[in-house]
Amino acid sequence: MAGPLKGIRIIEFAGIGPGPYCGMMLADHGAEVIRIDRPGGFMDPRDPLSRNRTSIALDMKNPDAVAIARDLCKSADGIIEGYRPGVMERLGLGPDVLLADNPRLVYGRMTGWGQYGPYSQAAGHDINYIALSGVLHTVGRAGEKPVPPVNYVGDFGGGGMMLAFGMASALLHAAK
Repeated sequence: MAGPLKGIRIIEFAGIGPGPYCGMMLADHGAEVIRIDRPGGFMDPRDPLSRNRTSIALDMKNPDAVAIARDLCKSADGIIEGYRPGVMERLGLGPDVLLADNPRLVYGRMTGWGQYGPYSQAAGHDINYIALSGVLHTVGRAGEKPVPPVNYVGDFGGGGMMLAFGMASALLHAAK
């Protein structure tokens, strides 16, 4: 697909919420996005978040599959992942390893609660983020219970869109 990110290769480690949204946005703007899915996982062509990218299924518990993922990252301009802190490091695909292989790589991470701190190892979901931040209070009619806005606010607007913007900015910086 033509666009301002044509010629950019991104490796997306499959996840939910903001990661796929970020991958979709980068692909929509012309990046070649290769998504690494779990065996049995697949991108549903009917799902808008799956558009404009390709997918490969790899069992990341298999060292040969990890080597394939690592090789893909050597040829990439950036990666995006949304796992809990430490997961990529345990797989042998953390920033230290991948940046040693490819110093120009832009390593994009998305976690619900950050890499450190009291909630960092907890699962996070859109509703949690917008509730704790106070945003959920503003959704719905005054005097009534809030109406959960699916995952448009935290996962997409707050997470995936900001990751895509950060990736695009970092890729521009790396190119200079």
